[in-house]
Amino acid sequence: MSHVRISYETFQKTVPSAQAALLAMGKSTEDSGLDKSLVELVKLRVSQINNCAFCLQIHLNVSRRLGVPQEKLDLVATWHEAGIFSERECAALAWAEALTRLDGRSVSDEAYETARRHFSEAELIALSVAVANINAWNRLGTAFRFAPPIQKKAAESKAA
Repeated sequence: MSHVRISYETFQKTVPSAQAALLAMGKSTEDSGLDKSLVELVKLRVSQINNCAFCLQIHLNVSRRLGVPQEKLDLVATWHEAGIFSERECAALAWAEALTRLDGRSVSDEAYETARRHFSEAELIALSVAVANINAWNRLGTAFRFAPPIQKKAAESKAA
């Protein structure tokens, strides 16, 4: 089992301007008008790819509060095969994967054109900012092994 290297609370207190910058970046996506449930699905998928338990738990919690169907939360890792995501959601998830899995190459014209068929220029910019933002949070969360925020009910049932 891995251990926390630097706690999220220490990160917040030690470099508050970094946290503020990341939160401001996230706020720009919120203010864009892009569907919040769609953005949360993207953040979940990117956090799965990057193995960030901290961000995954946060965005599962947010998704549940927004009313994202449990089936989508369960199957976002296999969205290609699930058959329950809309064309727009699939386009967003494909774009998020393309931006996250760069592997030393640029995003293909095909990936861009697919995304543009479903998103306006402004929406695609906002979506890309959301992907960049969650990738940044994932890098911090995995580097420092931030502990996932456990829901109070879950923590109480573990203690029982």
